[in-house]
Amino acid sequence: MAKATTGICLVDVILFSFFLVAPRAFAAAAAVTDTLRGGRNITDGETLVSADGTFTLGFFSPGVSAKRYLGIWFTVSPDAVCWVANRDSPLNVTSGVLAISDAGILVLLDGSGGGHVAWSSNSPYAASVEARLSNSGNLVVRDASGSTTTLWQSFDHPSNTLLPGMKMGKNLWTGAEWDLTSWRSPDDPSPGAYRRVLDTSGIPDVVLWQDGVERYRSGPWNGRWFSGNPEAATYTTNLITFQVTVSPGEISYGYVSKPGAPLTRSVVLDTGVVKRLVWEATSRTWQTYFQGPRDVCDAYAKCGAFGLCDANAPSTSFCGCLRGFSPTSPAAWAMKDASGGCRRNVPLRCGNTTTTDGFALVQGVKLPDTHNASVDTGITVEECRARCVANCSCLAYAAADIRGGGGGSGCVIWTGGIVDLRYVDQGQGLFLRLAESELDEGRSRKFMLWKTVIAAPISATIIMLVLLLAIWCRRKHKISEGIPHNPATTVPSVDLQKVKAATGNFSQSHVIGQGGFGIVYKGQLPDGRMIAVKRLHQSTLTKKGKKDFTREVEVMARLRHGNLLRLLAYCSEGSERVLIYDYMSNRSLDLYIFGDSGLRLMLNWRKRLGIIHGIANGIAYLHEGSGECVIHRDLKPPNVLLDDSFRPKIADFGTAKLFTADQPEPSNLTVVVSPGYASPEYAWRGEMTLKCDVYSFGVVLLETLSGQRNGPMYSLLPHAWELWEQGRVMSLLDAMIGLPLSVSGPDHTEMEDELARCVQIGLLCVQDAPEERPAMSAVVAMLTSKSSRVDRPKRPGVHGGRSRPPLRESELLGATDIDDDLT
Repeated sequence: MAKATTGICLVDVILFSFFLVAPRAFAAAAAVTDTLRGGRNITDGETLVSADGTFTLGFFSPGVSAKRYLGIWFTVSPDAVCWVANRDSPLNVTSGVLAISDAGILVLLDGSGGGHVAWSSNSPYAASVEARLSNSGNLVVRDASGSTTTLWQSFDHPSNTLLPGMKMGKNLWTGAEWDLTSWRSPDDPSPGAYRRVLDTSGIPDVVLWQDGVERYRSGPWNGRWFSGNPEAATYTTNLITFQVTVSPGEISYGYVSKPGAPLTRSVVLDTGVVKRLVWEATSRTWQTYFQGPRDVCDAYAKCGAFGLCDANAPSTSFCGCLRGFSPTSPAAWAMKDASGGCRRNVPLRCGNTTTTDGFALVQGVKLPDTHNASVDTGITVEECRARCVANCSCLAYAAADIRGGGGGSGCVIWTGGIVDLRYVDQGQGLFLRLAESELDEGRSRKFMLWKTVIAAPISATIIMLVLLLAIWCRRKHKISEGIPHNPATTVPSVDLQKVKAATGNFSQSHVIGQGGFGIVYKGQLPDGRMIAVKRLHQSTLTKKGKKDFTREVEVMARLRHGNLLRLLAYCSEGSERVLIYDYMSNRSLDLYIFGDSGLRLMLNWRKRLGIIHGIANGIAYLHEGSGECVIHRDLKPPNVLLDDSFRPKIADFGTAKLFTADQPEPSNLTVVVSPGYASPEYAWRGEMTLKCDVYSFGVVLLETLSGQRNGPMYSLLPHAWELWEQGRVMSLLDAMIGLPLSVSGPDHTEMEDELARCVQIGLLCVQDAPEERPAMSAVVAMLTSKSSRVDRPKRPGVHGGRSRPPLRESELLGATDIDDDLT
């Protein structure tokens, strides 16, 4: 952080002495603002507040300390200080002054009377400047003459916190680096022992250092997350989007918040723990979404070179050696010191032109340190293998990018020690080079195991017949998984070449959304009509993935309703699975009810009521009006799309279930749980009925009216019930909803009555007991006719108010499916 106290002329010092002794009436008279201009100062007790009120800049004392610092904090949580100016130069008095010098430099004076500069921005000279606290928490110094050039910004000088829009890494042109440094203690924000940096020497990797010693790293970036932190998949869905830049100008990592997401920050604590914290508005607390290091295996190089750490192993043996390796010092390992690592059992055999070496796959790991690895993102994994075979120094290789599914793409080659390797959920595959005899030994062990299972030897002829039969059965099964083109349906199968033509051969410039299951492209038909094209990732086309794709087409082919998203066509050709829908220009409902004020203002009272009515009609049609009996199973705002007129279209039928009279509840049920939207009986016990959709609808109704989320961290349902019970439903209404012009007249009374009835219907839908919820046809009647009776609801519980028995992992499916990326 810039701390220069030189280069400030005597005139500046005299000027700021004047600031300290002159009356401050002009400052006190000024209203709270987000901008500091020349001629005005900020004294202790005064603040700058960002335009949207999220961040505040001012003086503070951390913990029990009496020292004063200039910093930026979250307005809702003053203890959450995210930037400190004078970390190394605290003020011992409460007469500090922040002002702009004649040289256009932002300076902090200690108020001692002599105008001592405790901190300065060291920004370039400009005749007229201003400092503005932006909505992102960035303090920006700009030329006030109309130029948009940034002269200095606090985001370039981080403290211990990474906010959305900030970045870590290195500017390759200027040499500037961005990293985080912990506080010395909770009472002392001066730089502490821990630094979190982006290692740019190999594949970008976030590393935590303690006094020059590497302690923990997140694993190399793999296109989706840092390979040692697959937990990121759980909070990149609705919370943040990672931004990793690798260019000639810079290598950096950062993130941005998704529309409507709660406040979040990533902090390096003085204890050496890294946390991602998310603000829970109802309880007014910060919830921990991620913490690292997580366990003993996150300690850097815990098991040494060619060692592999398993956090789920017995405590006596967290460390093991990779296949083909043994402990370098068995005595040290016996004393639980594995830092010396492992040595190869059999030397590799590789000459100038030939080699007998092979590769063993190590599955499900955080990739090793790439500090001395070579990286090429422009080749395939197959080409990477060939390159490694041809290079006798190559000890292992792996895919550099897993976004494309399958085996991934790109190439990382290790020629030095394999260090800091551990098992992680959803880990990647590492191909380890071994001598031929080590590979043969592995094959021999597998063969002996096979012999113990099969009582008698089987002849080669019989084996061939069995293999041929298996291949034939597999091919037949694959064919049956495809969706045959049925001219009688209104959903045709289309040729892949036509899909490519509509999307510019799946051009990156056509991408309008993407996620873990596929990429959505905006396409255009020859007649000019716009379409949304969902191309599934190859990695999702497992047996279940293909089954979900088939179900989607089969269910949607039979459904026709104005409030259901229309499937126009599909493509099932070779390894490609593509779904083609009507294009929804306004995207999904969650963007407007949880988004920024501008988007929320677009949905006034009548539009929100219309959306609620439309969703209710769509679900009622699924349950009773389609000639079938379809339960959606995953109704939530991201699965409600909006057309040009904000008419709702229910999407995502990949998880839908079709009921028949003789099979009301299918066996071997896969539970699809969207936290906050799944009914208690479904989330806890997998009991699925049409009333599950009713519960989800009730949650969506209350969220649409209030602009507040429901979920594990939120208690919207009991809060809505209390306000309805107290007759204060107007307090529940989203503040961004425009009220009628006559807010105290009959229009207001009519609106309040309508709102109270609507909230009562929503509460009735989220009753804990399924039998106490109305059918969707009754919900439609209650919403559209004031003469329809609405029963009095009971207070809804948080997850029903009862304990939840654990579900088997095989029964639980995450709340994401093949259509979530349409939003």
